[in-house]
Amino acid sequence: MNALFRLRKWILSEGITVIHAHTTSYFFGTLIKWLCPKVQLVWHEHHGNRIHKHICKNKALWFCSFFFNAIITVNEDLKQWCQQNLRTKKVYNLPNFVEVNDFSESSKLEKVIVCVSNLRVPKNHLNLLSAFKEVHQHHPEWTLRLIGKDAGDAYSSEVKSFISNNNLQQAVAVLGAQGVIPFQLKHASIGVLSSDIEGLPMALLEYGAAGLAVVVTNVGDCEHVVGECGTVVPPHNSQALSQAIMKYIKNESLRKEHGANFRKRIANRFSLENLLKQVLEIYN
Repeated sequence: MNALFRLRKWILSEGITVIHAHTTSYFFGTLIKWLCPKVQLVWHEHHGNRIHKHICKNKALWFCSFFFNAIITVNEDLKQWCQQNLRTKKVYNLPNFVEVNDFSESSKLEKVIVCVSNLRVPKNHLNLLSAFKEVHQHHPEWTLRLIGKDAGDAYSSEVKSFISNNNLQQAVAVLGAQGVIPFQLKHASIGVLSSDIEGLPMALLEYGAAGLAVVVTNVGDCEHVVGECGTVVPPHNSQALSQAIMKYIKNESLRKEHGANFRKRIANRFSLENLLKQVLEIYN
């Protein structure tokens, strides 16, 4: 309650007119809407698994949706789910975007594969580790870096046990959350996501902004983002994942070509400059 009223005081003193609430923050945003009825509340949904859940499992969200002025989703499936299940009249599909100029193109000097993804079950790091185990057998000079929040829970322990049980400690680094993602990507060559569920992952846009060759699972809008500038594989298929990674390892020219093309694609379609106008139109 203290935080709620502190936020209300700040909103009034600063003349805030729009609140942009992400995913689970909709509840706190709704409470503020009750205290500041003139504030416009925009809910931004990028939780890819939402489309597989019945509205009965989202009763609080359904109730709060009466108070949303607009909803922004990161892909068309989420937009349709919101239109069919929630009470908000204005629903927009707007992809995530990235500031491409914050990233310098990868120097590709290091034989590094990077995965930027919090250690959570839907991200399926075990699928990636199973694939990398085979990659390591054929290309032991390559390393894998796992970047993302580590909650230290059972899943985290399972990931770390897999690394140690398969003697991958020298090849796989679990780095936890890192504050400067552009720097981490600068020296990598390949970006990977092995998720079971996604909406439109920011990490994929960041890979593109850094000019990495990418291998991603065919979930959410990943295939749409990558287009012909990367490799998309089925989820839950470590064999396909390992083969796709090794394709880039063996073919440096293809790796560079796809990385450069993907960077251009992100700049043209998913950059801040291209999408900011649409965001402001929604706010207005």
